[in-house]
Amino acid sequence: MAGNKKTIDKAAKGGDKAAKGKASSSKDDKSGDASGGKLKPATSINVRHILCEKHSKKEEALTKLRDGAKFDEVAREFSEDKARQGGSLGWKIRGSLDAAFEKAAYALEPSTTANPKYIEVKTGFGYHIIMMEGRK
Repeated sequence: MAGNKKTIDKAAKGGDKAAKGKASSSKDDKSGDASGGKLKPATSINVRHILCEKHSKKEEALTKLRDGAKFDEVAREFSEDKARQGGSLGWKIRGSLDAAFEKAAYALEPSTTANPKYIEVKTGFGYHIIMMEGRK
């Protein structure tokens, strides 16, 4: 990813949503909008991600997360972009992210790095594991 500092900002289109991590109920298969249920509509989110170019590396990162590793520690080890600083992309407003990434991120419930609720998505940048820390 030579010189790709703006990992997911609108440049790439496309991608498909994969299964959520830490599945605990049947609501995980929501493919509608983010407001379907408990989540309030948000105009901005505080988001972290792990970006891997290869599917196999993303699977290694997922295994670590499933084994109880903190999201920010896994991001430092596996992410292949500027998010190596714990995966934090900071607060992002609607419309500022890749469409597939944004749809997945806004559908998540807020969680902590110690107990993350995450989702996988593939974009033109590679494979992302996304978690969201806050919304407003």
